[in-house]
Amino acid sequence: MNSSPLRGLRALISGAGVAGPALACALAEYGAEVTVVEIAAALRGSGFPVDFRGPTHLRVLERLGILDELRRVQTHGGAMTCVDERDREIFTLPAEFTGGDLEVHRSDLSHLLYQRSQPRTEYLFGDAVTGLADTGDGMRVTFARSGSRDFDLVIGADGLHSAVRRHAFGPEERYVRHLGYHIAGWSLPNDFDATSTARHFAVPGRMASVSADHRNPARATALMIFASPPLDVDWHETDQQKKLIQDAYAGMPWHVPHLLNTLSDAPELYFDSISKVRVPQWHTGRVALLGDAAWGVTLGGMGVGTGVVGAYVLAGELAVANGDHRIAYPAYERRMRQYADRWQRGAHPGKFLAPGTGWGLWLRNSMFRTSLFRRMLISGSASMATDAGLPEYR
Repeated sequence: MNSSPLRGLRALISGAGVAGPALACALAEYGAEVTVVEIAAALRGSGFPVDFRGPTHLRVLERLGILDELRRVQTHGGAMTCVDERDREIFTLPAEFTGGDLEVHRSDLSHLLYQRSQPRTEYLFGDAVTGLADTGDGMRVTFARSGSRDFDLVIGADGLHSAVRRHAFGPEERYVRHLGYHIAGWSLPNDFDATSTARHFAVPGRMASVSADHRNPARATALMIFASPPLDVDWHETDQQKKLIQDAYAGMPWHVPHLLNTLSDAPELYFDSISKVRVPQWHTGRVALLGDAAWGVTLGGMGVGTGVVGAYVLAGELAVANGDHRIAYPAYERRMRQYADRWQRGAHPGKFLAPGTGWGLWLRNSMFRTSLFRRMLISGSASMATDAGLPEYR
């Protein structure tokens, strides 16, 4: 293969989370001129730990040249213990299930990919795609702040609420299905001896958990998941979201009142619906979707790993096709569709972490008390993340 098969190709990536910078790294290696646009003013410092599991994930991280660096910052994440109202253990899931083969903070992964791609990538923070037009020999992209510019290809790696998907494929409601839950998380002072083993307490339709930050044991992370119909919420309006959380958890026992007392002072809040994305075709013309924009499930377990694998495959197929999207996009989708569908189909983190009925909660607790069921979960998650047919791109 030509060492720079994408030289002169102008690619715009929307989204500077994980999949976007991973794709920027790979495309730049092949010689492409890459621009990444991100609506946030800077890289986000918050986010939950993410994990990689199985040989496919680890091989792609190695091919991208970041595996050793990620191992240096891995969390060595703790187990997950579900407890009752008196904080007595019901069951514990081991670290090998909750953290896979390699667990890192999402912010560490995002910053590493950004640092590796930044010398050869233009980043536009605090901006967003507001319009797309195919000119016949390229894409005219309109930005909220940067005017209009021309690119050869546009890739939407901008999450469940993808702006690129909305402009190129149609309204969000066509592709995003609400799964009946919302999720929230924030950092708080660790003044009740939380450890790296996350402790989860649930009542029907509501779950709260807390764990220590391994980098700074004086801080802890709260995670809450609650059953709810779709909410009329501004995804960028933090005060409104905090009020919704306070209302949803009013009267819940355990450590919940204390966790809620820290919410008003939380500098950053992660808040989203738990939803599943299903797009019948991931590409149209010169536009393609990657990661959560194409196949996401909020808190979907293997979503980050699959997004990084997808970035590797998309860049590799573009390189094999010498930048011809008419060949590369369908090849990318053929290789990734079954792999992404394998774990996405059964993923429903809300129902697992906060069953909606007392019967459902009892059944979950009973199953997870058995060691055989826990072993089946661990082996099953590793096999779902493995793709023996993944090509060895350069």
